[in-house]
Amino acid sequence: MTSTPSPEPAQDGIRSALWLPLFDELADPLVVARLAAEAEEAGWDGVFVWDHLRWGEPVEEVADPWITLAAIATATERVRIGPMVTPLPRRRPAKVAKETVTLDQLSGGRLTLGVGLGSDRFGLELSTTGEELDDRVRGRMLDESLAVLAAAWSGEPVHHRGEHYTLDGVKLLPRPVQQPGIPVWTAALPGNPAPLRRAARHDGFFPVNLDNPDQFAEMTASVAELRAAEGKDAAAPYDIAVALPPGTDPAPYARAGATWWMVEFPWGAVSVDSVRGVLREGPAAR
Repeated sequence: MTSTPSPEPAQDGIRSALWLPLFDELADPLVVARLAAEAEEAGWDGVFVWDHLRWGEPVEEVADPWITLAAIATATERVRIGPMVTPLPRRRPAKVAKETVTLDQLSGGRLTLGVGLGSDRFGLELSTTGEELDDRVRGRMLDESLAVLAAAWSGEPVHHRGEHYTLDGVKLLPRPVQQPGIPVWTAALPGNPAPLRRAARHDGFFPVNLDNPDQFAEMTASVAELRAAEGKDAAAPYDIAVALPPGTDPAPYARAGATWWMVEFPWGAVSVDSVRGVLREGPAAR
């Protein structure tokens, strides 16, 4: 893929990013854009955001990720950006295709699209809005959406009649800056093989709910085996992101294959000051 040149990775092979829940004090896109600009100035490699409609108490305010990412894109020049992760089954893939291409153009080819099934666990954002609750159905919706996105990003007419979505000869231009398409990272849970198989088919993965580096190493090894079985080139670029609380040493995860470290902030107490304190400490040692 061609894109705006990324910063050189740290000496241990890992890049560093902020991973921001857009809650309460961070529900203002201008505030988040200023933090992103400060992070870029401090040498961070990426700024990624959560994608939610609502959340449980004590969270009250939740910002839209796409508008916030547009603000970040205009306030920065170098950092990679993206939703981490967007629950594609509750979004229309044709609309996401248009949003992602526009954002990729606005950022000069710096968008990474993180995707997942979504969950009703913390904010009841599926059940209270009439969305599909069956994980297996949402999994099929996710895979179908990804197929639609890949076709749409090609710039050619999309002829798709699937279980959930239909596009009848729709041509969605312009194409993204990054070719052949925008990098896709998929979320994966320990002990669930289906998301790992999905991760092997795309450009990276984002394991969540990890307990320790050994568990992470098992998942990365499984994905490597699955990619080999798919005939993927082992030398081709492939990203693995790990979210860790502030102060956690990312080195054991880097040794197990992580290419990105994302700072995981406590959602119930995230604030501008807490983010600014972390970003001023700087990214992982270079």
